[in-house]
Amino acid sequence: MKNVDVIKKKTFKYREIIEKLTLEEKASLMSGKDFWQTQDIERLGINNIFLADGPHGIRKQAEAADHLGLNESIPATCFPPAATVANSWNTELGEKIGQYLGKEAVAQKVNVLLGPGINMKRDPLCGRNFEYFSEDPYHAGQMAASYIKGIQSNGISACVKHFAVNNQEERRMSIDTIVDERTLREIYLTAFEIAIKEGKTKTVMSSYNMLNGAYTNENIHLMREILRNEWNFDGVVVTDWGGSNDRVAGLIAGNELEMPTTAGETNQEIIEAIKSGEIKEEVLDECVDRILELIFTTEEVYEKPYKKEFDVKEHHKVAQEVAEESIVLLKNENNILPLKNSVKVATIGDFAKEARYQGAGSSVVNPTILDNTLDCLEESGIINIGYEPGFERYGKKSKKKIDKACALAKNADVVLLYIGLDEATEAEGLDRQNMKIPENQIELLNALHEVNPNIVAIISSGAAVEMPWIDKVKGLLHGYLSGQAGPRAILRVLTGDVNPSGKLAETYPIRYEDTPAYHHFPGKEVSVEYREGMFIGYRYYDTAKVNVLFPFGYGLSYTTFDYTDIQVDKQGVTFKITNTGNSAGMESAQLYVGCKSDEIFRPEKELKGFVKVFIEAGESKFVTIPFDDKTFRYFNAKTNQWEIETADYVIKVGASSADIKLEASLFVEGTSAPSPYDKEKLPSYYSGKVNNVNIDEFETLLGRKVPVSTWDRTKPLGYNDSIAQCQYAKGLFARFVFHSITFSHWFLRKIGKRSTANLIMMSIYHMPFRGIARMTGGIINMQMLDGILMIVNGQFFKGLKHLLNERKIMLKSRLS
Repeated sequence: MKNVDVIKKKTFKYREIIEKLTLEEKASLMSGKDFWQTQDIERLGINNIFLADGPHGIRKQAEAADHLGLNESIPATCFPPAATVANSWNTELGEKIGQYLGKEAVAQKVNVLLGPGINMKRDPLCGRNFEYFSEDPYHAGQMAASYIKGIQSNGISACVKHFAVNNQEERRMSIDTIVDERTLREIYLTAFEIAIKEGKTKTVMSSYNMLNGAYTNENIHLMREILRNEWNFDGVVVTDWGGSNDRVAGLIAGNELEMPTTAGETNQEIIEAIKSGEIKEEVLDECVDRILELIFTTEEVYEKPYKKEFDVKEHHKVAQEVAEESIVLLKNENNILPLKNSVKVATIGDFAKEARYQGAGSSVVNPTILDNTLDCLEESGIINIGYEPGFERYGKKSKKKIDKACALAKNADVVLLYIGLDEATEAEGLDRQNMKIPENQIELLNALHEVNPNIVAIISSGAAVEMPWIDKVKGLLHGYLSGQAGPRAILRVLTGDVNPSGKLAETYPIRYEDTPAYHHFPGKEVSVEYREGMFIGYRYYDTAKVNVLFPFGYGLSYTTFDYTDIQVDKQGVTFKITNTGNSAGMESAQLYVGCKSDEIFRPEKELKGFVKVFIEAGESKFVTIPFDDKTFRYFNAKTNQWEIETADYVIKVGASSADIKLEASLFVEGTSAPSPYDKEKLPSYYSGKVNNVNIDEFETLLGRKVPVSTWDRTKPLGYNDSIAQCQYAKGLFARFVFHSITFSHWFLRKIGKRSTANLIMMSIYHMPFRGIARMTGGIINMQMLDGILMIVNGQFFKGLKHLLNERKIMLKSRLS
């Protein structure tokens, strides 16, 4: 589909301006002026606007720009990342964070804040899970919508990302995600639908990956049929940085803005496509109209006096409040917490001295203030008898450190043990290798347990970890990544100044092998197959009856809550919660819905609503969770639309997915759509036991054959092949480069330079060749890349000559 047949008829808001623009000027608005700014056209009063990373804090770089978090940015408040805030289950808190993020964006003259990220946590090992909210699309969507409302209340734009089905970091710029339509709609697009319809985001960022054979930013089904036509999104779509494959195909799909700049190269491709008749100028005009709307509406805040500074201390206090409400108490044996006033504590663990408070990569924030646990201990009232690091941060074993930590622990009543994952383990561009806490930390824990069993572990990580050692600790507090004010927030929970109210937004399996995508994560070469379908997270564990360590929605409190008096009608569910303990606290009540019919396969139950309430000790409150248009629906691949099955539904209210307190039944009249499935051909999906679905059954679900998932090693390498594939390239030079890269990676890890080693994998090893042109800001163009590919494919001298000639032509054209 190419032309106006994919465009809905519309009246352009800025037609008068569009008519004054030349074709070249229109095309220039479709890509960046530099790394972070859009193009400006002074003669018509069109300013450039600034886009900045900022899912949990503004990352606006004052000096040389990069997308990997290498260069320091202007100081900004580092709020807890999405994975942490998700545990608050509080949309009002999400909106408050958004408001403060927006204030800081305005102070730094940012027009578009690139966040929040709302991809699903399909697998615990995805390296960027710390930037995402949840394994549940309804939960993620509601939290994202709240962020967006808060950010955009300041007059600027949020940018929901990464659209869509971007659930692994390895080979993220070229992997083809193979997923069936129902799973796509119900699991991987629902959060985006909520963010767009309820949050009303002005901007969406397309993901790097392919979806069922087409890059997302040029995928007509995703971008036109769903995003534009079904959801009526009329904002701007921006590529992820360097994420454009075919610029003209992207434009046809409705991708307005390509970032960063390509120094005019792709603008020329658009101009030539219009002049040749490949696309009509109305396609470009539609994109121009949308980008003008984004520019003019986000510039209004800067047309009048605006605050160029923000209250650093006030924002830091809000970051602390967010952390306090997002911390999860996972274990509290014999009520070891909160700590008693007279208890003597030994503080052990490298993370106590240098907190692990945020992720790594493009979201790295340069904090305005950074609290330190050791500095905060005295004001907390805790009697701290000393500190020992106990372990090397990046995994090196040290018996000396363990011995010193044990000597300290012997003299304490309670050991506060700060453990977790380091910055090099969780990073953009890389997936984790396993779910384990580093071995040197476990050795420390085992040694400490021998001398003092009263251990309270405080975990810092942005995703789920295995805990075979959990019997060795009496208390377990998960701070996730708690932002710049996290250390003080954690201490306030430990002492009881704050009653913990966080609940997990992802399931913690007993072991990684138990996870539904275990056999199909990550995709290593051409594609990744989502054979588990819709059964991710608790949907799988609950339906397939797989035991877990901690269920979705789980979290302890220093008080107790009782649920009674459930009432259900067609509008929603009402029930009473009573605080039956001795202290005030907050409770996140969760609504799950299951269908009693077995005609269409479904998870046992699915989250369809939640609410967080503050209740004084002894107090009762009636709570109502309304139903909405997503409560009973399912996507029918045969009718290609949302349907409701006529059936009895079980309405469940609980404190977690595994702790259901109240149940009721409700009959719902459906849409009488035909069943899309043949039960006998889909036994795994009807049982929910999808951990290892065979290819024939998966293809039945898909309704087509799956593509070959391995590289064709007989073909010459092209634009979308990666540097990693140089291992089998025809060119001797290319193979030498490949082995040099792999050796450098190995050597850097060996000498402890893990972050630098990671950078090689992220920015070189898995980079498709087109990324060399797309990410270098016009230093290398596609014609020069043709020469590089000749070298790679065995034509060294011909390729080198072509490369040098094309460079001369490019430089000459820029001087003329």
